[in-house]
Amino acid sequence: MTENAARPLVLGSTSPYRRELLARLRLPFDVASPDVDETPRAGESPRDLATRLALAKACAVAARFPAAVVIGSDQVADLDGEPLGKPGTHERAVTQLRRMRGHTVVFQTAVAVVCQESGFAQVELAPVRVRFRELSDAEIESYLRAETPYDCAGSAKSEGLGIALLDAIDNDDPTALIGLPLIRTARLLRAAGLPLLHAAAV
Repeated sequence: MTENAARPLVLGSTSPYRRELLARLRLPFDVASPDVDETPRAGESPRDLATRLALAKACAVAARFPAAVVIGSDQVADLDGEPLGKPGTHERAVTQLRRMRGHTVVFQTAVAVVCQESGFAQVELAPVRVRFRELSDAEIESYLRAETPYDCAGSAKSEGLGIALLDAIDNDDPTALIGLPLIRTARLLRAAGLPLLHAAAV
């Protein structure tokens, strides 16, 4: 435990959303780009895609920092079994939101923690069920112009104006929809030997 407590922590993601969320745990950490091909495999389900990519990202960074505890995460929007990733452009975001309006979409958010030196590697999935309102085309255009969520899976930023697109959110890990499920992340970090809430009593 003492040896693990001294291990550096690395977030294998350049996402500003995940960086902000991880900072809530008040552990010092560095950030590294995982540089992983995120192309889905033929027939791969959204949950399997998210789980595979989260672990692949953590392993890719752990290979460069073998003594570190590395966090990898990925999110895929699941529309009736079809994966929807980051739209990247306005046109694709419009298409995604038109398809999702009036439907329940499961945002499959996976987190993996890997330490190559200790041989630790675990991954957990935090599915979030999101019911979208029956959105008009005008509402979709207005939202996208205001928030430009083109780097968000499913084109909806729930922590911002995107909450107005939704009727309901159902999950057991409140930050999962933003991109990093902190309850599961904290659990995996403890399992990897990193102490949380360990301040000395005064």
